[in-house]
Amino acid sequence: MNQPYIALSIVAPNGTRIAQGRKTLEVRSWQPEQLPLKDIVIVENQNYLTQDGDEEPGLAVAIADILAVHPWRKDELEAACAGYWAEGYFAWEISNVRPINPPAAVMAKRKIYFIEIAHP
Repeated sequence: MNQPYIALSIVAPNGTRIAQGRKTLEVRSWQPEQLPLKDIVIVENQNYLTQDGDEEPGLAVAIADILAVHPWRKDELEAACAGYWAEGYFAWEISNVRPINPPAAVMAKRKIYFIEIAHP
């Protein structure tokens, strides 16, 4: 039976890096409207979704919690698996990561959105 979850799409290979515990910060130009975000599904997709309404097939690769967000710092490149640092972004602290194995096919959309998947 499928259950509703909130979801966040992340461009490959970073969804997999989150599922593996290698990426502990997600860097975004915006902050969520409310915290904490518990049991958010990480959906890995192939392209940046930059326009309202953009979506594409993706894979639900993990369930995680985002308990805090702070201004991204220069010393957090490795935790974010980032190649460069830029001012004005926010670091979303990823914790309690539970990989979904096997990953489930779902749609990837912009911002935070709702999906339904079988309870992993």
